Amino acid sequence: MKVYGLLGFQLSHSFSKKFFTDFFAKNNLPYRYQLFEFSQIQEFFNHIKSIAGLEGFNVTVPYKEKVIPFLDKLSPEAQAVGAVNCVKIVDGILTGYNTDIYGFEKTLEPLRIKKKQALILGTGGAAKAVAYVLEKKEIKYHFVSQNPERDNAFSYETLWEKKMMPYALIINATPLGMYPKTEDFPKIPYQRLTPKHTLIDLVYNPVKTEFLFRGEQQGATIINGMVMLENQALKSWEIWNER
Repeated sequence: MKVYGLLGFQLSHSFSKKFFTDFFAKNNLPYRYQLFEFSQIQEFFNHIKSIAGLEGFNVTVPYKEKVIPFLDKLSPEAQAVGAVNCVKIVDGILTGYNTDIYGFEKTLEPLRIKKKQALILGTGGAAKAVAYVLEKKEIKYHFVSQNPERDNAFSYETLWEKKMMPYALIINATPLGMYPKTEDFPKIPYQRLTPKHTLIDLVYNPVKTEFLFRGEQQGATIINGMVMLENQALKSWEIWNER
């Protein structure tokens, strides 16, 4: 039996197993998708050869960047971004891809975002995929980080000193607000948001995070992470099945 899965830590929130289990059932595919939850990434790679039938796996927090040294090859996009969320295994060769890029492109498709500037909250693997897409679309952006000097980014405190109107697109690429810590949210000046702002949260559980709720209260357009999640998952499936 072919086996696929998700590598990460603290995966109780994950939608991927249900998504792929339902997908396999719907398409009458005798495959299995399982969770590989490890507190140290090395443990997974010590264990990987014993997983019979493993042909590929997704990668999530906190391993999208840490997985790279364990791989044999990277796709051009994964190389450019420096983050991997999909791995394909052929004859023992592990190749890393980034399907977050495709997922985020699909999220932006219905939006009119020309000439807007963006804030990317966070600087991890998902944030890098977002930045890659914004660069392709020639949208100027700034990262916002809790470690601004290290990440060459704005601090959250800095945002309170800035006018928010130029930053009409704000993307939460942090895990803040993700189940079970649903009360958490990025500390941005929500009261300065307007109906001209669009907030995108890459978190998909809960459907409406505190970040999105607070934006909605100001009249902003809000989009959760489900579109990105589903599209990056389908792109992973396409990669796993490419000859």
